[in-house]
Amino acid sequence: MQRILFTTVLLAVFISAFVYFEPPDSSIIQEKNIRAHMAFLASDALQGRGSGTVYELIAAQYIASQLQQFGIEPAGDTEADGKKSFLQTIALPKRTFAEAPRLRFSVNNQITEWVHGKEIVLMQATAADNSGPLQKLVGNGPVKAGAMVLLNAADHLSGKGFDETLAWIAGQKPAAVLVPVLPEWQKFWASLATRLPQLPLDTEHSRSSPSVIFLSDTAVKQLQQVAEGTRIQFNGKAGTTEIEHTWNVVGVLPGSDPQLSQETIMLSAHLDHLGVARSASGDSIFNGADDDASGVVAVLELARVLAAGSKPQRTVYFALFGSEERGGQGSQHFIKNPPVPLKQMIADLQFEMIGRPDPKIAANTLWLTGFERSNLGPELAKHGARLVADPHPEENFFQRSDNYALAKNGVVAHTVSSYGLHEEYHQPNDDIAYIDFSHMAQAINSMIQPVQWLANSNFTPAWLAGQKP
Repeated sequence: MQRILFTTVLLAVFISAFVYFEPPDSSIIQEKNIRAHMAFLASDALQGRGSGTVYELIAAQYIASQLQQFGIEPAGDTEADGKKSFLQTIALPKRTFAEAPRLRFSVNNQITEWVHGKEIVLMQATAADNSGPLQKLVGNGPVKAGAMVLLNAADHLSGKGFDETLAWIAGQKPAAVLVPVLPEWQKFWASLATRLPQLPLDTEHSRSSPSVIFLSDTAVKQLQQVAEGTRIQFNGKAGTTEIEHTWNVVGVLPGSDPQLSQETIMLSAHLDHLGVARSASGDSIFNGADDDASGVVAVLELARVLAAGSKPQRTVYFALFGSEERGGQGSQHFIKNPPVPLKQMIADLQFEMIGRPDPKIAANTLWLTGFERSNLGPELAKHGARLVADPHPEENFFQRSDNYALAKNGVVAHTVSSYGLHEEYHQPNDDIAYIDFSHMAQAINSMIQPVQWLANSNFTPAWLAGQKP
């Protein structure tokens, strides 16, 4: 049965590479083209495009075939015959806990033990074993190095960005952060609770981030009664290390101007999602229509339009990153192995979750993370982009997509989105039934002329004073 399913999916990819009908006016993005891409990328046949799975590879091959027929040139790895591929292939070591890890502490010789998936959920781990004295953090007080830090929901989570809070605490080197689960995080908890967590890869992120453990309401109440300084022990049995692969798709439209072609802009999105897992709803396939098949489609259709017109003066790269859902592994590899030096890349626009309108902004409009950080967003808006500032600053979305790694390496990089905090985020029902295709078509079309202007102008995006990450 698995062989039949795999053959069917490969046949679908083969057919899709050759059966594509451009609209009569190639300078316009039509809804039917968006539907065609989305119907494949977010289909059950792709089994949720899980990071590092064969289905992620199938999605990558589909994207590469589309770029090729649009006239985009490959800019990935160099193959054995010396020719360029559209793919960058990335080896990923993977270690998953062999069994559910546990958190323990003792009060008056009475041992309390909580298990991942029940009283606790391990969001991220730095090691299989971890321990330290309990510290109940109050306000913005100092964090004790090596402590197991219990956050206060009212102080640290209400109305504040969790990523920002975590980054502030991480800089003070705790052993772990114990986080009360807010009501709005319950679906996220349910998704993580069904899986054995992974141990970290040896990345800059894993070395600089503490373990993060979510606590149920019952666990929080009990731990609040435990004396500060009590030894908290976290233990888990690590499984064997396996080698998986993930894939980026990279294409290029070379610039026509001898000078400006040395400057590059990039349009990007991530192609993976969460794959298959048990869920409370009974649907096990996390289709990832909005997150982020919608962003992939935006990049594909913009690539088609740009390639169909006159060659831009600047060089334009198109990058679809793998394994974003596993800590941005694809974009990290790209940064270490860029097709051109990053100093030549003047801007990156990452497209993520544009499949539905955000009720906080005007219809058929997109928002830009970090809008206030650089002059790029305002200039694109002046040239017709339906772009406004991110209406959810408390969520810290600027730091939560592949753009951030690029921004930290000097590229003026932002994410384009219209995510309205809908309930289908990271759930199996993030499928095409919820996609607003009219919104997608109008919003992406509004980006065509501004992107063409950027690719043909001598305007250089820059961070504003004090806003560079």
